[in-house]
Amino acid sequence: MENNAVLTNSMEDYLEVISMLGQKKKYVRVKDIAKEMKVKMPSVTSALKILAEKNLVRHEKYEYVELTEQGLMIANEVKKRHNLIAKFLIEVLKIDPDTAEKDACGIEHSVSPVTVERLIELIENMETCKNGI
Repeated sequence: MENNAVLTNSMEDYLEVISMLGQKKKYVRVKDIAKEMKVKMPSVTSALKILAEKNLVRHEKYEYVELTEQGLMIANEVKKRHNLIAKFLIEVLKIDPDTAEKDACGIEHSVSPVTVERLIELIENMETCKNGI
């Protein structure tokens, strides 16, 4: 994963969006990514070039976009962090879901693996107590 140590927040967002679109649609296109991320198509093309150089996506000009196995792994990890943070903000801090989603998008890139593990433990303990176990 040495190539991925230098992924920007934006690059992680691209991977997450490509994964999400891939679950909804059979094929992911540059224009789909641009629409979802609210950016222009040349911006997507530039990002895909960098991600392809890192072997995280497969994309040829005018073709569909596909995550590599490593790209999918990173996208899943980012989504896991996002969902965990959003759940914490909504269920523990009682923040409204729209605000929690926006905040989770910003926080997901900077939280350490240790913090993620502690949040998981906290939420699991809270759910256990809630269920009376």
